[in-house]
Amino acid sequence: MREIRIKPLTRQAFAPFGDVIAVEGAHSFAINHGMCTRYHDLAKVETTGVNARTLISLLHGKPYELPLRLDMVERHPLGSQAFVPLSSNPFLVVAAHQQENGPGDPLAFLTAPGQGVNIHRNVWHGILTPLHAESTLVVIDRGGDGINLEEHFYAEPFLIG
Repeated sequence: MREIRIKPLTRQAFAPFGDVIAVEGAHSFAINHGMCTRYHDLAKVETTGVNARTLISLLHGKPYELPLRLDMVERHPLGSQAFVPLSSNPFLVVAAHQQENGPGDPLAFLTAPGQGVNIHRNVWHGILTPLHAESTLVVIDRGGDGINLEEHFYAEPFLIG
């Protein structure tokens, strides 16, 4: 089994796969008579295809233990998928570059408290993987007609830890 080391989630490291949704380093300005700060334009929500629309949902996930066996990644060809935590619990973000015959070797990132991600349209990624405790996240993704899920199973699994 091949091993994947977990990296901290940073805007630069995750840029090929999507956007980091976080206050740190974000463009911001005061609104509501100076009583609120808006961290502006943190992610590009993508929807394409017939009757495409943006959905906002909640996901409540049970925690995974590390090391984690990874044998599958998925992608959404018709829209991006953003995950924004409602707690400070970390979650694992797995992403892989597209290669000639499917996804390449995955990379694993660990979110810091308050960080979320927006995975760009058609980017291979792992499933929602909360760590340490049950976690609720807002998911912003695409609804509408068409098949918006592809799965790829690796011939040899990876061990993330």
